[in-house]
Formats: sequence, C-alpha cells, structure tokens
Amino acid sequence: MFFYKEIFPYHLSTMSPSSKTIIITGATSGIGLALARQLLTQGCNVIGIGRSTERCQQAQRALSNVNPHTHLTYLLADLSLQVQIHKLAGQIKQQLASWQIAYLDGLVNNAATLPFHQTITMEGYDTQWAVNYLSGFLLTNLLLPYMDCAPAARIVSVSSASHYHTRMHWHDLQLFHSYNPLRAYKHTKLAQVLFIHELNRHLQDFPNIKAFAADPGLVNTDIGLKGNSSFMDWIWKLRRKGGVSPDRAAEGIAFLLLDMGVRDSHQIYWRDAHPQTPNPRALNLKDCQRLWQISSRMVNLT
Repeated sequence: MFFYKEIFPYHLSTMSPSSKTIIITGATSGIGLALARQLLTQGCNVIGIGRSTERCQQAQRALSNVNPHTHLTYLLADLSLQVQIHKLAGQIKQQLASWQIAYLDGLVNNAATLPFHQTITMEGYDTQWAVNYLSGFLLTNLLLPYMDCAPAARIVSVSSASHYHTRMHWHDLQLFHSYNPLRAYKHTKLAQVLFIHELNRHLQDFPNIKAFAADPGLVNTDIGLKGNSSFMDWIWKLRRKGGVSPDRAAEGIAFLLLDMGVRDSHQIYWRDAHPQTPNPRALNLKDCQRLWQISSRMVNLT
C-alpha cells in the first residue's frame, strides 16, 4: 500500500493546460535538462534534481530565461541514498509551499548511472539498483500524497529497450555475485517496467494518477561516461554517435506528461509518443507483486 489511501512536433491544441508543476530527477544534463527546457516552454513549473551543486547551478542559469512566467528551481540530492531521498521529499514540500502550489502534476524518474565496476552505497546497496530503480520507487511513494489532488497527475519512469533482453534475477537482485555493468543496467530497466505496471494496479482507485514507462531509444548523452572506466568511456563515445538528440528523446516524455488523451490509455510502455508492447516478463502479475513487496522492505515502506 501507499502512505495514503510519429507525433512531432506536438500540436499545442492537444496538450493540457499550462501551470503544471513537474519534478525531474537527473535534470542537470542530457534528457533531463532537455525535458526541463521543453516543459518550461510549455508553461510548466519545474523542480530539477541533481547531485552536483555546480551542475545544478549551471542548469538553473541555463534555463532561467526560458520562460519568465514559470517557476524553476533545482534541489540537491544523492539518489543512491534513501536518507537523502526522504530529505528531498521534505524540501519539495517546502518548495511547493513557498510557491503557494497545492499539488504536483508530474514526476519523472530519469536519474541513472552505469558504473563499470560494481560500487556499493553507504547504505549497502548496489549503486545501479539504488539509483536506476529503487530511488524512483521510494520517491514516487513519498510524493504520491502531493499528486492525489492534481486533476491529471503523471508518473514517468525512463526505461530502455534493453529491458527486453533480460529477466529478473530473484536470487541475486543486486547482482552481488554476478555483476556486469550492462546486465545490471538491463535488470534495473526491467524492474522499472514491473514497478510501473504494479503501480497502476495500486492506483486503480485514483484515476487522476497514471504511470508510464518511457523508452527514449539510443540517446546521445553522457550516461556511458559515468562508468569509472576509460575503456567504457571509449566504447560509449563511439556508440552514442548513432543516438538521437536529448531534445528528441525528451519530446516523447513530455507527451506522456502533457497530452490530454493519454490519461485514458491502458498502455504502460511508450516510445516516441506511441505505445509499445513491453517485455512479457514485465507484465507477469506475480512478479510485479513480488518486486513491490521486496522493494517495500528495502525502503521500509509501510
């Protein structure tokens, strides 16, 4: 349970009204930064989340003149640590109050990392599992009470087509005994889609909140340069050249957040504003429930 009970460019006539307030994790570069710019242009208020003070300040300056009629701020948090996610939720509450805004209209779980060598957080979790998946699970549950009063709230987790090529490793969820950076990445992306499927089932009594998994495709970003490996940096610099721009990838996410018609869709997995069939393993109800229960214990969710 929770803490409480080709379409480009978009036609503005199909988009929902402005003045929405949306949170984006991993918003200092790549898809997150591009999405923040697009949402501001559409008239949305944006709370960006980053883990570097310097990069948060740079992003704030870069976006400060996009739309003077909207609110914009960046908050600092290391999403690999649950203690900081709880603190972040409190800061978001305070920010909404200072803006005199009563509710949240959207949350985008976009933050991701891809360390080549396995790293363990100070709380004892695999860093990919903690950032790419578990942070979104916890932050979503902490913020659901602020979305309950929104007329059409959206939750979007940024997944990947790599989720098609894996399965859940139930006996080694964090791959402590079989870590491989790409295997771990695919694993977390499948977990995201399982989470979104189960989240929508929990939200059946709250039709004003819908959750989606967004597949941005191969994107020319810096994610592969965060992998504590010069060899991995070299590989990613070659591979990302074939990817779309962060702006193009962000458009599909903006569609899920703002389009008025998508609220009536029962599709959970989308790419380029079109529904796709996810990995069948992501639709297994027993596995969805199992992952939710395990994740709840990991974050002490009651």
